[in-house]
Amino acid sequence: MARFEMLEDGFGAMGATAQADILFELGMMYATGRDCETDVVAAHKWFNIAAIKGSARAAELRSELSSSMSKPEIARALREAREWMTMH
Repeated sequence: MARFEMLEDGFGAMGATAQADILFELGMMYATGRDCETDVVAAHKWFNIAAIKGSARAAELRSELSSSMSKPEIARALREAREWMTMH
């Protein structure tokens, strides 16, 4: 599975817009299956985090994606986003 490593030095020092853009692209990658298998839970997670960082487009796509997801999938995506935010 393709993924970006965000543990490199400097990620935390990036501007909020740059962070949101990178996180949005992760959501797009999983939503479209670009370089990985399509994963709606991962896509929702990354769109949610990007929205928290200020991406209005990520918030829109997260909402659209939610309409096709089950409640357990949404709950898992929200839990994973919360865990990621706690760790980063």
